[in-house]
Amino acid sequence: MILKEKSQNDPDDYIIAQQARIDRAAREIEKLEKESAIIEALLPLAHPQAGYLAGEQLRRKIENGILELYFSATSQLIDIKNLVDRNIATKLEAKLTFLSNQLRTVMADELRLADVDGSGFRREIQLKNLSNLMQKRLISLQNPRHCATARKLQCYLNKGCGFGCQLHHVAYCLIFAYATERTLILEGNGQTWDYSSKGWTAAFLPVSDTCLDHGTEEAKFWSSLEESKNHPVISLPVIDELRNGPSFLPQSIPKDLAADLLRLHGYPPAWFVGHFVDYLMRSSPQMKKMLSIAEKKVNFANGPVVGLQVRRTDKIGSEAAFHAVEEYMVWADHWFALQSLKQGKQLRKRVFVATDEPAVITEIKKSYKDYDVIANSNSAILANLQDRYTESSLFGVIADIRLLSKCDYLVCTFSSQICRLAYELMQVRRGDAAASFHSLDDIYYFGGQQAREQEAIFPHSPINEDEIELQVGDIIVIAGNHWNGMSKGRNKRTNREGLYPSYKVKENWRIEKFPSYSNVKI
Repeated sequence: MILKEKSQNDPDDYIIAQQARIDRAAREIEKLEKESAIIEALLPLAHPQAGYLAGEQLRRKIENGILELYFSATSQLIDIKNLVDRNIATKLEAKLTFLSNQLRTVMADELRLADVDGSGFRREIQLKNLSNLMQKRLISLQNPRHCATARKLQCYLNKGCGFGCQLHHVAYCLIFAYATERTLILEGNGQTWDYSSKGWTAAFLPVSDTCLDHGTEEAKFWSSLEESKNHPVISLPVIDELRNGPSFLPQSIPKDLAADLLRLHGYPPAWFVGHFVDYLMRSSPQMKKMLSIAEKKVNFANGPVVGLQVRRTDKIGSEAAFHAVEEYMVWADHWFALQSLKQGKQLRKRVFVATDEPAVITEIKKSYKDYDVIANSNSAILANLQDRYTESSLFGVIADIRLLSKCDYLVCTFSSQICRLAYELMQVRRGDAAASFHSLDDIYYFGGQQAREQEAIFPHSPINEDEIELQVGDIIVIAGNHWNGMSKGRNKRTNREGLYPSYKVKENWRIEKFPSYSNVKI
């Protein structure tokens, strides 16, 4: 009361007191802002997701380490077995079986660990949300409000190669369009296509519902990001001929999604590419009917299926080596043995076979009586070189890709574009299916990609002239995994190329800035 009376009687004192309160408030706000900044900086360390990210990365490192140990141990025993006499070889075969079963037991435990406390289900839901976001972004990009003024990217459909190669070419165009915020249009609206007289829409939905041509604007050939950024319409060369290739080309992943993807998925680049492929391969009404019939034949609800894609005709001897049926079935056996251990029951063994050689289907049915063998025989017949560029063959290969992508595990050769398409689509349909494959030759790649790099996490001293030295932190451009515990690549520090233990490196992810499409929400 005294203070109040004094303030009324002495205006100067009142003003001084009020200013003091304002100053104190300002100091408190400043203090709170500093504390908030500290809390915000520490929050990632305290937030469960920070530990969850580290835990997920460690779990995947263990999963991959066990698999590489399996490759190394079994490969070395097989090599020794092939060098000794029959009696010793028989004993080694028994040891090999024992070791394989023991390692599968550990693998099964790790798979159960991945699903403990519903964590696998939570990852699946979160990845589904990210998938929905990606599809909404692509729909928004491809259907601009004002087509006449929207910036566009024109893509030539008929690259001189097979179906899988052409699909990946259009996917590259769409990735480029996404990264530069341009609407993708197919040259001539995709009406002229080697695979169908009806054009792109014979098998797929149009790439846009509202914007299908570049209007009166002339398409300018792309030269560089800087030189082309102001052109209303650009036309892309094939990725093999691209000069000054931007950093966002595969296998880059977008910065705005990277933290979530590295936490939720074992191989984010395949997940990212898969969403562009999935958007492009949305089925036309006729294709949808054919897929429905094909899926009923496989009956995925009737138990797990391993997908085999066995290539025999067009690339054998040039792009790919011959691989016997036994090489594929070894990994089908491995997967069913592993899953039977994980689930605690003997699983019915089923394979879906996609091939361009009908005799492969006959051979598997004859030699593997303990398997249910499902195949689209018509696809195999129509995949011969004479019928390859027909609409029936087109529908058959698309059905094979879609069915392979819905299998629980994929055994194939990643040198095949068809195999890689199926693997990419798996990531969209099945969440984290990064490890749901075995390739008999290459590692996963995207034709024309940026160099795929790994980082050394352990040092390595070469024990023969085929191997290269590694120091912790070295960056290696990987050429391939030999699936025997060793990989091949070039050490960028020493510029030497050779072999190194696969377990001594980790992926060096390419994280690049893409548009965040802030107007599109989940």
